Amino acid sequence: MYNALFFSFNSKYTHAALAPWCLLAGVKKYCKSGINAFVAEGTVNEDEDAVLARISACKPNFIGFCTYIWNVKTVMWLAEKYKKAHPDTIIALGGPEVSYNPEEILSAPFVDYVISGEGEQPCAVLLDSIVCGEDIPEGFGICTREKISPPFISCEEPPSPYCGEFFAALGNRIPYIETSRGCPYSCAFCLSGRCGGVRYFDMDRVKSEIILLAQNAVSTVKFVDRTFNANKRRAKEILRFIIENHGAKIPRGICFHFEIAGDILDDETIEIIRSAPKVLFQFEIGMQSFNEKTLEYIHRRTDCKLLKNNILLLTKSGNAHIHIDLIAGLPYEDLSSFRDSFNTAFSLGADMLQMGFLKLLHGADMREDREKYPCEFSSEPPYEVISTPWLTAEDIAALKHTEDALDRLCNSGRFRRTSEYIMQSGGGTPFDILSDFGKFAAERGTAKISLDDYIALVYEYFSRQDGIDKAVLRDIMVCDRLSANSFGKLPPALQISEPILTKCAKQYLESDPNTKQKKGVKRSIAILYSQCRGEKICAVYADYTDGDKNRHGISAPEYELHKFYFEYKNKAFAD
Repeated sequence: MYNALFFSFNSKYTHAALAPWCLLAGVKKYCKSGINAFVAEGTVNEDEDAVLARISACKPNFIGFCTYIWNVKTVMWLAEKYKKAHPDTIIALGGPEVSYNPEEILSAPFVDYVISGEGEQPCAVLLDSIVCGEDIPEGFGICTREKISPPFISCEEPPSPYCGEFFAALGNRIPYIETSRGCPYSCAFCLSGRCGGVRYFDMDRVKSEIILLAQNAVSTVKFVDRTFNANKRRAKEILRFIIENHGAKIPRGICFHFEIAGDILDDETIEIIRSAPKVLFQFEIGMQSFNEKTLEYIHRRTDCKLLKNNILLLTKSGNAHIHIDLIAGLPYEDLSSFRDSFNTAFSLGADMLQMGFLKLLHGADMREDREKYPCEFSSEPPYEVISTPWLTAEDIAALKHTEDALDRLCNSGRFRRTSEYIMQSGGGTPFDILSDFGKFAAERGTAKISLDDYIALVYEYFSRQDGIDKAVLRDIMVCDRLSANSFGKLPPALQISEPILTKCAKQYLESDPNTKQKKGVKRSIAILYSQCRGEKICAVYADYTDGDKNRHGISAPEYELHKFYFEYKNKAFAD
């Protein structure tokens, strides 16, 4: 029996790869030979020698690696090492990172084939040719050193990747679902538009797979469609289907994640989203920029006014998690222009604002037409921009510090109240506040900083800023700490040594059956000094139970806080 292994290195353990299972489904549907195909997954953070040992244990005659910018270096290292130990094993690479530079990849002697484009049918054709000793037919994107083929785009709907082996391997990871391929846009920095026009899968199949994945997922099902709402009628049908089946065929607690274009949302779609149960949906909206000249130059025509209005309608309803994206390093976007785009995006009130940096991908217009899109970028994956005619290397470095502050203060979920207070009271725009603090934190060093030490940095910096009340800041940071961390102890920077008040607060809660601490439940209590009035003491507590965790939208859990007042006279509760 001929053994074929499809292997994917994921960026995180929580991500369950879809591509190798699609290839496995392709073998089952298209292969004519007797081939024993199976899937293995790993993460880029795993010990590489341990991964090698796992692969060797499978005794593969053929290994197909799914290759992306985040794993290509690991894949190449592993492929070379494995080929040296097992020279008769055939090694093929496929995926977006190798589809548009097969000559470069095939210059490595340990790579036998590159599959360019979609892989289900080409992998099966290649395996049949190898096993049967036949010539490889043309037209399937199978590249060799002797012949380079253009990317393959299938005219058929791909077979379903979901099988018993898939669900056995899924565990508590996030599953992905694909209901279409291709993209209606042709952004100069992206590859999705090069995969042909949008092709939609059969709707009955889509609905059955939604139910299947929802019943096997732990928390989230992610749609990988590049622009989910490109077909408005279809998008509305899927959203309605999920809402109608929520709490029945779709278990409560499952969230669905979509990538959408915000400016093509119509009123009916927005109303459907606003009618959905809270946290049933997450939407990622890629804006890239609010500079209209930039958007036009990268072939991303966007009605910015309509985009902003639609995002506001979604964020104000508050029932869906909204994630929006900006990209630094695009043409005609200097520091001033990016600052404007950032402040506009921040003002929309999204749950997460992600600030990314331009990457020059193989096959993207911005990499291939260097005269039209002049910029310096790293030669190593992920090919991130170093400088442009509009942003210096120093500007990029400064924006990295802004990104770090944004992620830690606003996106992590650990400083939700703190960041709101800082933005409202600190003066300056969100971009300026985060940039200034990001520079301060970078100078102190944040590479391997602990959460407690980072809290100390935040408190030290912002307690000295105009418009910030130091006592209020401390109390707000205390509330964030208790609601986002079940460790149960305040960090040193926020501690005030008056244990008698905390003891009194605890005794006050224990004296009431409604607030008495339940058995097996961990509780943290803190005094909010800025809200105390004479003998009337203000305190807050959180009880830590798994049921209180909000698993959707933010990185940190959200535990419910309970604020209360008690009288402090002659240490009545302390005695």
